[in-house]
Amino acid sequence: MKLVYAIVNSDDAYAVNKALSGAGIRATKLASTGGFLSKGNTTFMICCSNEQVDNVIEVCKQYSKKRIQAVPASAVLERGFTDAEPVEVTIGGATIFVTDIERFEQV
Repeated sequence: MKLVYAIVNSDDAYAVNKALSGAGIRATKLASTGGFLSKGNTTFMICCSNEQVDNVIEVCKQYSKKRIQAVPASAVLERGFTDAEPVEVTIGGATIFVTDIERFEQV
């Protein structure tokens, strides 16, 4: 058994959730916030068999889109640096962690 943590942009959470559900994969959704831009994310916790891990990752990859967003320069540069020009950064996609599960129960 594996526990997959998939952190996706909240804009993609509905599509990822729908695709996981359509594939028969149950997930628990948690609201989370990214540390870089402090934007909303959704963290999916998915307990699955070893054989399902690649399918879970593929679903997340397919429905978690990367995008370019303009942010104030002060959000990405050193503190105290002020620049009027916004900076473009890539956001979105998915960050996925896979861990072993010693025991899993639904009661």
